[in-house]
Amino acid sequence: MKKLNIGILALSLLFFINCSNGQNTKTNVDANAFNELVKASNQSQLIDVRTPEEFAKGHIINALNFDWNGNEFDKQVSSLNKEVSVFVYCLSGGRSAAAAAQLRSAGFKNVIELNGGIMKWRGANLPETTEATFQNTGISVADFQQLTQSDKIVLVDFYADWCAPCKKMKPYLLEIEKEMSANVILVRINADDNQSLCKSLKIDALPVLQVYKAGQLKWNQMGFVDKETVLKQLK
Repeated sequence: MKKLNIGILALSLLFFINCSNGQNTKTNVDANAFNELVKASNQSQLIDVRTPEEFAKGHIINALNFDWNGNEFDKQVSSLNKEVSVFVYCLSGGRSAAAAAQLRSAGFKNVIELNGGIMKWRGANLPETTEATFQNTGISVADFQQLTQSDKIVLVDFYADWCAPCKKMKPYLLEIEKEMSANVILVRINADDNQSLCKSLKIDALPVLQVYKAGQLKWNQMGFVDKETVLKQLK
């Protein structure tokens, strides 16, 4: 019954969106609603704006890969129907927000964003697929637990190459690794290359910093944080 109600709600929302002049309205929905809206749309235009490398490691079924940072983005979106709903997502929401804004400015009437990107999609245990040639290995939970077992403090950085806050934090994390090497170990884990691990640990947004002492999680921080805050946790 709950699933049926979600489906009816999705149809109602899609009908409202399509019947309104939504080209200047931001529509940003959570993973379950995004899934239902895509399924409810008979002419789904589902766009993954990550890089081809990211796309190959896992994407929503039937998605088209239009790399937001690639040279062909404008040409690729020109093939889309501006009168039909467009569904846009990336890793965590940054690139898709920029792409959605451009699409709206270009006259696309109904652009729907996946709030939190494919990380939230994975966190909701929704289906995805990979390119046949890609083997998603990565660190296992057992391997991760072994990494956090140390007589030193273990600082874990869950990041992605296209995550702006992650890139901003990286320099000072490397400084900490060098300055506190006698007492601290830095473990950097690319979330896109370790999807199963992130899913098991419920890492569904980036960046995430964790501090382990004697194998026990003592601090968990989601989102950008400055160096001074991190240093306080390493005492």
